[in-house]
Amino acid sequence: MAFPTPAQLTEILQPVAAARGLDIEDVKTTRAGKKSQVIIRIDGDERPSSDLIEELSQEISEIFDAQEEAGTLNFGAGYTLEVSTPGVDFPLSASRHWRRNQGRLVGYALAEEPGTTRVARIGALSEDEESVALITMVKKEVRYQIERLENLSRAVVEIEFAQPSAVELEAAMQTFDFAEQNSATRED
Repeated sequence: MAFPTPAQLTEILQPVAAARGLDIEDVKTTRAGKKSQVIIRIDGDERPSSDLIEELSQEISEIFDAQEEAGTLNFGAGYTLEVSTPGVDFPLSASRHWRRNQGRLVGYALAEEPGTTRVARIGALSEDEESVALITMVKKEVRYQIERLENLSRAVVEIEFAQPSAVELEAAMQTFDFAEQNSATRED
């Protein structure tokens, strides 16, 4: 059996993660001499605790070991397993990433302006999760902008060192309909 691909491992692991209300966000494998490395990033609508990550890591290890013994997986001479959450620098590429980060600051580019990075606070998603409300403050005034997720790229949560204003946070927690009704620029 050949060294497993990230897609094969994701297929094996998705039901295990889903049973705990989690998603497999990323799987990376590296063949590195005697020991291979398998890095798995998980997340959920509720941030997984370190205890849950430890339990999941143990279960994944047992699954991999059993499948290696059965001959359905082959990591070579051995492997190092790392299971963790994606971290703040993980790109927001799916609607669930935007939903899970509502209220946080995001750096992003618009598809029609790929070289320009904009910064806004993430508001609510539309009911179909295809659009997001982005909030900016201009001279202490809240501005809502509605963007389709497909038009956003290179989106990454920004690290904030100062507490945002209560007005800005309140705006980020408004419903999508409210944001859409009050947006300066409406989507096409």
